[in-house]
Amino acid sequence: MLGALILGLVAGAVARLLMPGDVFRHMSGPKSWLISIAIGLIGAVVGWLIFAKWLGIGDDEIFDLTGIVGAIIGTLIVLPFAGWILRRSAANRGA
Repeated sequence: MLGALILGLVAGAVARLLMPGDVFRHMSGPKSWLISIAIGLIGAVVGWLIFAKWLGIGDDEIFDLTGIVGAIIGTLIVLPFAGWILRRSAANRGA
């Protein structure tokens, strides 16, 4: 459990640093950390599916810290979709 949270935090923070201008850039404090962990955990699952299941690279542990590169790549894939969903829901609330 602790390893999963650390993986999510690291993957989310690194992906958000690598992708400037993400929709979450104006957040700060605990909310920003929680978003980074959540996006990082979702990205870790996406990275695990891509690398371990589809390509056969790596081990079978989803939230293993050795899969940090796959988790970061997965988070970079998830981040634009999360931003799109957030912008779309904000537009629907405002309309």
